[in-house]
Amino acid sequence: MSSVPSVAQYPINPVPFTSVKVSDAFWSPRLKASRDVTVPLAFDKCEETGRYTNFTNAAKCMANPAQEYPDTAWTFTFDDTDPYKTIEGASYLLQTYPKALYHGRPLDKYVDSVITVIASGQEPDGYLYTARTKAPHKPHSWAGDKRWEKVEIVSHELYNLGHLLEAACAHYQATGKRSLLDIAIKYADCVCREVGPNEGQAHVVPGHQIAEMGLCKLYVLTKDKKYLDEAKYFLDMRGKTQRRDAYSQAHKPVIEQDEAVGHAVRAGYMYSGMADVAALTGDTAYISAIDRIWQNIVGKKYYITGGVGARHDGEAFGANYELPNASAYCETCAQIANVYTNYRLFLLHGEAKYYDVLERSLYNGVLSGVSIQGDGFFYPNPLSCTAEQQYARKPWFGCACCPSNICRFIPSIPGYVYATKDNTLFVNMFMGNTVTMKVGGKNVTLKQETLYPTDGDVKMTLVKGGGEFTMKIRIPGWARGEVVPSDLYSYVDGKKLNYTIKINGQDSSLFTLHSSLKDGYAVIDRKWKKGDVIEIHFDMEPRLVKANDKVEADRNRLAVERGPLVYCAEWPDNSADVSTYLLNARPQLAMGQNVKITPDHEVKSITTEAQVLSIGVDGKLKTTDSKLTLIPYYAWDHRGQKGGMDVWLPASVQAASATHVTAEKQKDNGFFK
Repeated sequence: MSSVPSVAQYPINPVPFTSVKVSDAFWSPRLKASRDVTVPLAFDKCEETGRYTNFTNAAKCMANPAQEYPDTAWTFTFDDTDPYKTIEGASYLLQTYPKALYHGRPLDKYVDSVITVIASGQEPDGYLYTARTKAPHKPHSWAGDKRWEKVEIVSHELYNLGHLLEAACAHYQATGKRSLLDIAIKYADCVCREVGPNEGQAHVVPGHQIAEMGLCKLYVLTKDKKYLDEAKYFLDMRGKTQRRDAYSQAHKPVIEQDEAVGHAVRAGYMYSGMADVAALTGDTAYISAIDRIWQNIVGKKYYITGGVGARHDGEAFGANYELPNASAYCETCAQIANVYTNYRLFLLHGEAKYYDVLERSLYNGVLSGVSIQGDGFFYPNPLSCTAEQQYARKPWFGCACCPSNICRFIPSIPGYVYATKDNTLFVNMFMGNTVTMKVGGKNVTLKQETLYPTDGDVKMTLVKGGGEFTMKIRIPGWARGEVVPSDLYSYVDGKKLNYTIKINGQDSSLFTLHSSLKDGYAVIDRKWKKGDVIEIHFDMEPRLVKANDKVEADRNRLAVERGPLVYCAEWPDNSADVSTYLLNARPQLAMGQNVKITPDHEVKSITTEAQVLSIGVDGKLKTTDSKLTLIPYYAWDHRGQKGGMDVWLPASVQAASATHVTAEKQKDNGFFK
């Protein structure tokens, strides 16, 4: 394990979630649904499924080791992480909603009570793993006979540590309380003592990665370098211990890897940890490796919806350009992990392209994974389905990683909007909010107003502070004519969208001060003053997208997007099976009527003239003109499962399908007379 210098911060400094107060037409309802529905549901499920009982049984067993306490519910060894992840989400929510309630009880008080339960299951030396502690004479079959024995395979001891650390840091930042942080530090210290390169330590790595991310987060919070060293040890040793398979990204040392392989969630967490270590140490081998892997993902293994992970088998990445639609896995957890990776790469490199990828994954792949109401969840997120497949969001899963991951992720959104470096302020996301932060050592309060992502106008007002500093405003790739930062997808409609930036009503180009586009940002240097208003306009029109010809599943097909939102055709909005539509040779896209997806949520639709293909009773292929209506991909599957959905639409007869029409059906629909 090489030793490298480190600093307890990233090259680019995040503006934390605690500084950003969201008041956004798009995101506020999502945060409210998390507060009122998703997080309470997750806490309820933790109680119903015996998650808390695992900790109390561990406490009883430590008090009376001779007594056996049978499980009250079927469990996995990683079930401890569901309370951790839900506490993390609740902590973020407490910043947005300090008086939030859980079944009429103050949410913060309920969280305190859960932390007390968690603390009861921790062994005196810090070890916290209920699958063993609650039954030391007969531990869970995945746990092994002694600590760390099966950690590279199925025990998840270090996976549990990672989620505990993530939750503890968020809880401390949100509340200032050390209750969960002290528990997490105690377990981290136990791991640092018992797992590592020295004689007498276990020379193992996590079977399921995320401890690397958690340890780096703890290092940034505490400035204690041993946590960064432990994270780097786990990465340095990968591919050098007993586990050496591509499924767990252990087929070769991480700094030699150049392709995204294996289980997509494990991979995404590992790539995030690699980016953490690269950013916090400046290790050039890590920087080169994670840059290569990122290029492979965005160039060859990235769905237009921002999804990653093509195969159900192994929940894994496929081969280069293997991006099937109906069988796409695109696990919700993998999309969240992809956001984490790209966020950290931005903190390392400071380039907008990472936020372009992050934004696509967020608004499409992640949001598809949870219902608008916050009470239903996808595990996979396909890009095509039929009525027979009966895809539907579920209220929970036995393996609850996706719902609990949504619990912690959605409330963390305020922490992704801004960043700073020295005398520079980065505006990375467009979202109604008010933020107070330090830029160049001075307090600045900025208010942002927008209807993004459904509208391209953004207004920012400097409410307090001022002085000379640089503002870098991200100009999204879609506004610059770039679908993704590679040749994997491209626009084919010939449109050129414009964007403008005005300062106090005047076009920024009129200023003699420096204004340019660099690394995907409009860079504005000026002496700012209280009351300054920045108005940004992005042309936001429907666009046609083509995939690289090497993507076999998308040949002769086109996709539609507008701004950061990918669209799909779904059965309730169309008169025929969506798989039987054929786009016109030169499709003309137009904005359609607003579509009510839920009683409280409408979306902007896009329409185009198309043809419906059918095989008539005479056995001949027939066509009929029809209007095709599309809605944002994140909004599909809110109106039942009576029909299909497609993101990639046939633009050639080679890709089209036709429905056999019986005489009775022909009479009913009036087609082909």
